[in-house]
Amino acid sequence: MNNTPHPGSLPKFPESMWSHTSPRPSFPPLNEDIQCDVAIVGGGITGIMTAYVLLEAGLKVAIIDAGQILQSTTCFTTAKITSQHGMIYNSLLSHFGKKAARLYYEANEEAIRFIFDTIQKHNIECELQRDDAYLYADSEDQLSQLRQEWEAYRQLDLPGEWVDELPLQVESKGAIVLRDQARFHPLLFLSSLTNYIVEKGGRFYENTTLEDYAEEQDDGNIILKTANKHKVTCEYAISASHFPFFDGGGLYFTRLHAERSYVVAIKPQKSYPGGMYINCGEPKRSVRSATLNGSEVLLVGGESHRTGKNDCTIERYEKLEQFARDTFGVEQIPYRWSTQDLITIDEVPYIGNVTSRHPRIYVATGFAKWGMTTSAVSALLITDLITGKENRYTELFTPSRFKVDPSLKNLTVQNAEVAKELISGKIEAVHLKVEDLRADQGAVVKHLGKRAGAYKDSTGVVHLVDTTCSHMGCELHWNEAERSWDCPCHGSRFNYQGSVIEGPATEDLTRLNPHYGEEK
Repeated sequence: MNNTPHPGSLPKFPESMWSHTSPRPSFPPLNEDIQCDVAIVGGGITGIMTAYVLLEAGLKVAIIDAGQILQSTTCFTTAKITSQHGMIYNSLLSHFGKKAARLYYEANEEAIRFIFDTIQKHNIECELQRDDAYLYADSEDQLSQLRQEWEAYRQLDLPGEWVDELPLQVESKGAIVLRDQARFHPLLFLSSLTNYIVEKGGRFYENTTLEDYAEEQDDGNIILKTANKHKVTCEYAISASHFPFFDGGGLYFTRLHAERSYVVAIKPQKSYPGGMYINCGEPKRSVRSATLNGSEVLLVGGESHRTGKNDCTIERYEKLEQFARDTFGVEQIPYRWSTQDLITIDEVPYIGNVTSRHPRIYVATGFAKWGMTTSAVSALLITDLITGKENRYTELFTPSRFKVDPSLKNLTVQNAEVAKELISGKIEAVHLKVEDLRADQGAVVKHLGKRAGAYKDSTGVVHLVDTTCSHMGCELHWNEAERSWDCPCHGSRFNYQGSVIEGPATEDLTRLNPHYGEEK
């Protein structure tokens, strides 16, 4: 790892540029029993946009978040509003067929129009800009894959264009450009929408954890219970969080996996030609521009990996920094952050009934890093399902689908990965001791003869936790760049003190005393 400081070096701690440059509404926890037409679990872009559409349809909504609204995945997006979702259309054509592949494009185009119409209707100032989106190949191997994607564009009659050269000065063998896509400041957009929802009677509750089941009554109502035993009685419930708060039988834990990706925000030394860019291979490189204090910055992202599967995450930032220096020159790096996304086994989101046995409970998840448009798709589709309107995208996104190719293969691989982690984490040899740690270091250590997780802060205080994930018992890995404990099985994350950062886990880790045993 490169620890040599230089002008414009990486910030020591991760922080979202979006969060630091927008107001954030604040709401109380739920401390009483309430009733509503629709309870929405999750206060990110999906939950807020769905609440907005339901309110416009005349329904009463309550939005409940285990943490703070707009402080999870939505806060750490690159916020590209586009129907160009990487190498998606050739895969859709092969595994879903021509009609479904075309519907995927049309659903996301409708989502783009909906976002623009909403911004215009409410005069929302959110730095919305039209921009062209480029999917490019930076090697000969990638070029052959990109040509297959281009052939899918041709068969589906998508309005893409093939170009041999990019405006951006990066290694490129060819690219597909989709014109007139967009980018914006997601939290400025959503903060404004949140204020509108409150004005129209929508209710928000923060720092409220729900139990992972739903009681369905004979009269059709659903009762959700908080960890403090307060009741939410509703006609419909929507899971707009990552993993569904209510799984309906454990199906989603086997059909979703979590990936982390990284972003550095840089002030470039060279002029930027415009456009939004992403390559079609690995390691991933994504670039778009944004505005910070009236000046242009570039968001350089990529370096994806499965959550909990990387030992030195700070190197991910360093590789993005080096790419930025080589390509644009770097005057300053004001922000860096990482995010987590869920990916389904066929890479198409799950939007619809959580299971056929629970027709009044809905889910929206598995956006595979393209949540700006697919969150709007979810809001429109789920509202139609609740209000009884026909929606031509229902079958494409239904969570009950199962495509034998590639779903069966991916499901087998995914479950094998979980099984491997469950076993390997338990038998891993641990040699470090608490006293071996230096300041600002975290690691798995041996404590009282057992595996434990330790972090020594800059003042020398040691924070010790049981590294067994409180969700399903996998062993956690230390994430150096974020100073967190991450689960390689289902993506739960905990801070160094053991508090839940990201689900599906809802219970904190057991804290240990460095000198004794379990804290009482």
